[in-house]
Amino acid sequence: MATEALVSFAVERVGDKLIQEAKFLKGVSRQADRLHRDLRAMQCFLEEADKKQEEDSRVRNWVSDIREAVYNAEDIIDMFILNAQSLRRNFFIKCGFKKLINRYKTGSSWNKKYRRRKEPFSWNQMLQGLRRSSPHAEEHVVVGLEKEADELVNQLIGGDLRRRVISLVGMGGIGKTTLAKKVYNHRQVVECFPDCRAWAYVSPDCRPRDVYMQIIKQLVCTSTKDQQVLEMVEKLQEHELGDFLHEHLKEKRYLIVLDDVWSCRDWNCLAKVSSNYHDCLGNVFPDGGNGSRLLLTTRDKDVALHADARSTPQEMQLLSKQKSWNLFCGKAFLDHVDADRYPPDLVQLGREMVDKCNGLPLAIVVLGGLLSRDMSHTEWRKVHDNINAYLAKEGSQTGVMTVLNLSYIDLPSYLKPCFLHLSLFPEDYVISTRKLFLLWIAEGFVLSAEQDDQQSMKVTAEVYLNELINRNLIQVVRMSVNARVVECRVHDLMRELAIRKAKEQNFFRTHDIEDPLSFSTSNSSLFSSKCRRQSIYYDMERYASVEHNTPYLRSLLFFNLGHEICRFSQLDFIGKCFKVLRVLDLEGVKVESLPSIVGTLIHLRYLGLRHTGLKLLPLSIGNLRSLQTLDVNNLKQVPNVIWKIQNMRYLYMEGQKYDIPLKIDTLENLQVLSGITFKQWIQNNSSKLTCLRKLKLKGRYELVEGVEFWKSIAKLRVLKSLYLKASRSLAFRPLPWTLASISLSWT
Repeated sequence: MATEALVSFAVERVGDKLIQEAKFLKGVSRQADRLHRDLRAMQCFLEEADKKQEEDSRVRNWVSDIREAVYNAEDIIDMFILNAQSLRRNFFIKCGFKKLINRYKTGSSWNKKYRRRKEPFSWNQMLQGLRRSSPHAEEHVVVGLEKEADELVNQLIGGDLRRRVISLVGMGGIGKTTLAKKVYNHRQVVECFPDCRAWAYVSPDCRPRDVYMQIIKQLVCTSTKDQQVLEMVEKLQEHELGDFLHEHLKEKRYLIVLDDVWSCRDWNCLAKVSSNYHDCLGNVFPDGGNGSRLLLTTRDKDVALHADARSTPQEMQLLSKQKSWNLFCGKAFLDHVDADRYPPDLVQLGREMVDKCNGLPLAIVVLGGLLSRDMSHTEWRKVHDNINAYLAKEGSQTGVMTVLNLSYIDLPSYLKPCFLHLSLFPEDYVISTRKLFLLWIAEGFVLSAEQDDQQSMKVTAEVYLNELINRNLIQVVRMSVNARVVECRVHDLMRELAIRKAKEQNFFRTHDIEDPLSFSTSNSSLFSSKCRRQSIYYDMERYASVEHNTPYLRSLLFFNLGHEICRFSQLDFIGKCFKVLRVLDLEGVKVESLPSIVGTLIHLRYLGLRHTGLKLLPLSIGNLRSLQTLDVNNLKQVPNVIWKIQNMRYLYMEGQKYDIPLKIDTLENLQVLSGITFKQWIQNNSSKLTCLRKLKLKGRYELVEGVEFWKSIAKLRVLKSLYLKASRSLAFRPLPWTLASISLSWT
């Protein structure tokens, strides 16, 4: 089982909240400070336990207990703030504090016992056994790699004579090792490197000594007369093995395949590259100027670029529908050409199952091999109806989820919640990265140094996204003209992995019309009371009518996928049932009105109302003191209470019908302002908007005095992007020197 990094994030959030809110909670500051210190101490234990859960179920259970305790503390604090005036402060905080400390003492005691254990850590050994590759076990059925193989062969045997590192990059199961085997055994490659070829499997638990020994045994100790050399070599220390390998290779033209390199640090350890000199070629694999090559397979594009910045990584693509079907036929029917001679019902079921694999070769091969054992309609229908369970086969060498899970295990702790969050989106859903960044920020997943106002958290969120893309956990759908990711999606099987991990950690639940549990007549409450996030895909009116037993829900996302038009005359249940909600996204859901009770959600950080058909917002929205993002469009008018929400950072309000006064110059934390009119803008003191980085104005420019307008823009000292859509042309005046882009258009 993978680590539960969300515990550490919960600890961080509780600690931050205690610091921020303690000043408002008179009488509990001493208890709050003590709780914060103990949460920090608990986090230290978690950092060690996080790595050991795969080994021991008792550690896994302990981390689960700690997670529950931290969530309880978070709930207690949020409810305390919500009811600060009416509750008995000291009793309330002490009650939660006592529960938390009891959990902490249990964990501390277990940690001491665990340190005394001598058993070796077995998870990585098991993974090495499952994943260890060999160039001799070549696939007999290889589809769709002919072009890639030819290109790779040309890179290995041609080009300049410097030692080059050529990398195959792609998600787990996409066929990197298969392609590497194909070219390793290619006739031209064998002829080019006749005496000095070696294949080494690296593994997530990179051990340079083991890798060096794999290579040396293939290059040096190839016959019985070399046994004495082998015995001598096995006595050498790791650095001595590296030196020995260097001496053996320095006069030769060699090809070394390093299969499954996970991190830049692993490459540095293997090549002995100094972290201070990334351009250094390393002293284990010498550059003799004779055309030597290293071939890397990795899931992380950053590893490829780090190993050789002058070589372009070969990024592997998912198979097309036709190639996917051809590969499946070769495995299931054992026949590429005559698959159509099989019963039409099997062919139809097969095509539907192949579509579920979304072009991932490993999933197709596993599925085809499974179905080839029994060609009956009953068996194929059973697999068809439970395809995810069959593909998972947890713990099996061929289990798709076992292979994909390695990518999750390898994630740094700050990326794991971001990856799990992707499980909230429907299958094949195209995700706006702008929206994704704002959701991550509202959830507390994005951390910036000292929460520095000069460093936009959206920039940090974009860094997180790019890292997940480079690790092949997210697919790019659309790029902007300046090469930034605008839209993305998640492969179905990666989404399935995220769902499994999220459910293990009570991270979220979905409500789906196709989920029998959701429509059980015997179960009026749809979700566990411990559930933190919910995604609603279908039947939203039914969802609004059932009993809600999730008082500590933090995020509620609705997705109108076009199956029906849902109109809520009232949404009172949200304010009544989910009092500590942080994220509410109704984008695309037709909403007649937003009830004033929404204004009681004082913990709300994100409110998404785009494309809902709303024309007015209640005045109570000014009470949302924690709100960071308001995303709404096509209102008749924006209520002049936004100025009260002083924590606001991202304000989107395009398409206002009426140009009425709107005070916003109290929003000192505001970073993005989109949709304000020229007239509204000029009525505010722009010098107070000290954090504004992006501004989008539109409307009747003739209603404002030009010189004064440009002076107001010049006062924005950190502005980077300015978009103006005016009713007539504009005369330019001096602009902020920080401005990186400006866009003008006229109506």
